[in-house]
Amino acid sequence: MSNLLNVSNSPHVRDKRTTSSIMADVLIALLPASLFGIYNFGARAAVILLISTLSAVFFEGLYQKLMGQKVTITDCSAAVTGLLLGMNLSHTVPMWMPVLGSAFAIIIVKQLFGGLGQNFMNPALAARCFLMISFAGQMTSFTYDGVTGATPLSYVKSGDLSGISVKEMFLGNIAGTIGETCVWALLLGAAYLVIRGVIQLRIPVTYIVTVVIMVTLFGGHGVDLTYIAAHVCGGGLILGAFFMATDYVSSPITVKGQYVYAVLLGILTAVFRLFGGTAEGVSYSIIICNLLVPLIEKVTMPTPFGMGGKKYE
Repeated sequence: MSNLLNVSNSPHVRDKRTTSSIMADVLIALLPASLFGIYNFGARAAVILLISTLSAVFFEGLYQKLMGQKVTITDCSAAVTGLLLGMNLSHTVPMWMPVLGSAFAIIIVKQLFGGLGQNFMNPALAARCFLMISFAGQMTSFTYDGVTGATPLSYVKSGDLSGISVKEMFLGNIAGTIGETCVWALLLGAAYLVIRGVIQLRIPVTYIVTVVIMVTLFGGHGVDLTYIAAHVCGGGLILGAFFMATDYVSSPITVKGQYVYAVLLGILTAVFRLFGGTAEGVSYSIIICNLLVPLIEKVTMPTPFGMGGKKYE
């Protein structure tokens, strides 16, 4: 009978797609931005991405082996975590840093809470924030064409728009982390995920629109298209909105909840960028909102039929 009947907790969702196929699609979607990051920052960027990805896969397999669990590294979820972490790092970080970050992401954030589907926040972003808090100097050191300098968002935060080129920001010819600089490559990958049905546009579009509204109202520049576009193209907004805020595990499952979640993301990101001590705020915004997801789902969960919902005559 156990081979014929499987009783599990709701919700009962059926889909022909497997976890490995979805994660493979995400890896494919991340390739354009990853390859451009290697082109933009050189061979060292490739090494950082490779170390981060392989480390994540290694720590997942090692933990599961030591705990006597089924090894699930072939589902590609650890590879996605490692690649996303590497894309969120500068190509100048020490080689041990992506290893430490991957260990934190996989063991602390993912496996200790039950593995895939049980993590309470995005593992890659949690690891990035851990590294940012622990090694702020190395995590915020960026170079481009061999010259160390500030990112465009730093100039935006200071109010100096004279040196900002939105065109160069869109094309990716700027300083930043390996995977966040090239907007067109990220949008190309995002389009692939939408076409494949891996993600929907509710969260990323609402998130970005909320940021635009917030910086327009409170940024002090009014409807300055250069200022607004710099906020959209700069930092990790596009990468975060399409590839991390949409994470199945750490984002709401209800439609209303997804909109609430995205609006909160936009508000927090704008608050961090406009009034915080740093120019960026995407990573912290996403992990904070990840923690709010259970509450958001509780408030926005539809009332089951016959359980005290609104009566229609």
